[in-house]
Amino acid sequence: MSVCYIVGAGECDSLPIEKKCGDIVIAADGGLKHLEKFGVTPDIIIGDFDSLGLIPEGDRVIRLKPEKDVTDMFAAVEVGMEYGCDSFEIFGSMGGRIDHSLANIQLAVSLAEKRMAHVLRGNGFNVVAVKNGGIPFFSDMKGYVSVFSHSDVCKGVRIKGLKYELENAELTNNFALGVSNEFIGKDSSISVENGTLVIVYGYSL
Repeated sequence: MSVCYIVGAGECDSLPIEKKCGDIVIAADGGLKHLEKFGVTPDIIIGDFDSLGLIPEGDRVIRLKPEKDVTDMFAAVEVGMEYGCDSFEIFGSMGGRIDHSLANIQLAVSLAEKRMAHVLRGNGFNVVAVKNGGIPFFSDMKGYVSVFSHSDVCKGVRIKGLKYELENAELTNNFALGVSNEFIGKDSSISVENGTLVIVYGYSL
């Protein structure tokens, strides 16, 4: 599995990138500043460079037009796919402009629909989307976990090994029943039979 590490211009207090052979690192516009701060050299720099404030030079730069139908982050994911990556770790994707955060959650949903591994990493939290499937967590996980229905209705939702469990439940996108659950030192899992869930985990209140 090849990993595509993408760094955007959102909140980013650390960059635990462990690049291996076949992996790539992409700076999405202002994410280049985060990479420079942590001493990580990107393989590709992409964007319209409105948030960066300057246009980088070099043959690894992909300049996008400001008038476009996709975000810089979405374009970065497309480049990662072109390079054969099938797993995406996306930093600097949350915080800042709320419309960009929402767009990145939709991006996570699109990756879930393609059955591609992914995680949006924020300052102390992570976001994944799951469609007609599940995600396991190990017993060393700490903090809170919240489960939201991205679909109008998610059916067959099961939450095992957390403080509050569900069995064959139904979640909707207009009522936050799954907010603020907790890891309790047990192996756990969250799954859905029909629909798409957005899961936020690893945060503290």
